[in-house]
Amino acid sequence: MPLRQLRDLPGPPTLPVLGNIHQIRPDRVHRIVEQWCVQYGDFFRMSLGHATLLVVADHVTIGAILRDRPAGFRRPAVTEKVSHEMGGIPGLFLAEGDDWRNQRRMVMTALSPTAIKAYFPVLIKVALRLQQRWNIAAANETAIDLSDDLKRYTVDIIAGLAFGTDVNTLASGEDRIQQHLDVILPMVARRSLALFPYWRYVRLPSDRRLDRSVVALKSAIGELIAGAHERLAAEPARRDHPRNLLEAMLVAAAEPDSGVTDQTVSGNVRTMLLAGEDTTANTIAWMLYLLQAHPAALQQASDEVRRVAPDPAGYTIEQMDALDYVDACAQEAMRLKPVAPYIPVQALHDTVIGDIAIPAGTPIWCVLRRHSVDEQFFTAAGSFNPQRWLDTGDEGGADKRIAMPFGAGARTCPGRYLALLEIKMAIALVLGQFDLVSVQTDDGQEPRELMAFVMSPVGLKMTLRRRG
Repeated sequence: MPLRQLRDLPGPPTLPVLGNIHQIRPDRVHRIVEQWCVQYGDFFRMSLGHATLLVVADHVTIGAILRDRPAGFRRPAVTEKVSHEMGGIPGLFLAEGDDWRNQRRMVMTALSPTAIKAYFPVLIKVALRLQQRWNIAAANETAIDLSDDLKRYTVDIIAGLAFGTDVNTLASGEDRIQQHLDVILPMVARRSLALFPYWRYVRLPSDRRLDRSVVALKSAIGELIAGAHERLAAEPARRDHPRNLLEAMLVAAAEPDSGVTDQTVSGNVRTMLLAGEDTTANTIAWMLYLLQAHPAALQQASDEVRRVAPDPAGYTIEQMDALDYVDACAQEAMRLKPVAPYIPVQALHDTVIGDIAIPAGTPIWCVLRRHSVDEQFFTAAGSFNPQRWLDTGDEGGADKRIAMPFGAGARTCPGRYLALLEIKMAIALVLGQFDLVSVQTDDGQEPRELMAFVMSPVGLKMTLRRRG
């Protein structure tokens, strides 16, 4: 049977030069492409300017594509170019080939469950600060800006665990790193989808603001690395027992033939900040919203927390690992509200996807929230039902190969264990110490999904009441 060509596939009507750019809003591009999946199926084409993309929504094919990285597919070259123009130093997220392999070993070692367990006291310290902050809000009956507080929580954990720095944005209110990330992340997404790279010729106020944030973030990262070098020099014993992820990376970089330099370490510091703040914070926000909207699931999760991990000061890694229903709630939240609802890649060689001939260099848009909300694969697919992740047998249970919130294959997110630990700890804190009065927007409507670097809920606020 002859192969189909990309140009022969169905897809939304295009305009000359523009392609489908005129139909796409960057802040809701994920929803637009998901709607096109309903109309055109699991394989279709769309165009961004002169570039024609293959859109894939079939989970089996997506899994095969993701597992064929880095040999067969890479992240889009345009994303790497945009990052480079912003002064970015490629870390594991954008590295390819041998650079990726060298960095992967270093980062996987630094983020392994064994390493994370050694840094667990840092997580408890930050969780207790979050509890104190929310105690005050509950006493004053003040609505909590979920996005703001949860970003502070994740930034404090990353800074303490990864870099050995106690920034304490939860108490101080000063969040220099987060402020710059909030400028940089949306611009990465905006420029990656731009029809014309205007910023190379004209600098708008938003571009000048971006330039300032890039310089400031680079300076902050430089200070973190310099401080780590000073500690390693002053205390040589740290080389055998690094006390944070940054020190572990610098020790690994110093090994003969590591293929890793201080510049590479700097790139991965940036990657941890960019990838570790919004993703985890937004997943927790979506999870709290879904739990509050489903009282039976909320009660079951609360009962588990109060039975297994009742005291934040006494949290242990074993308690967090034993929160099976809370973990199921996280899996269900990531299925319905994935913070990364699509993954773009690019073919490195001429290849075949399904029955479609794909030339080298073709961008592939992998839609992750298609089969994961399809009745063919999940019973009552649109409903929040954490129990599906605990059921077993042919007639029950959820297939984790369908949703893929952390990707698949060799390039699966290396920080997934840390992310789930942060999620479970934050949820345990809320459900164990407070009653959820409300998690909603000001108008009481379902929160709008905003796509920037990741997908976040807009305007969610939480009101808590301290448990007696």
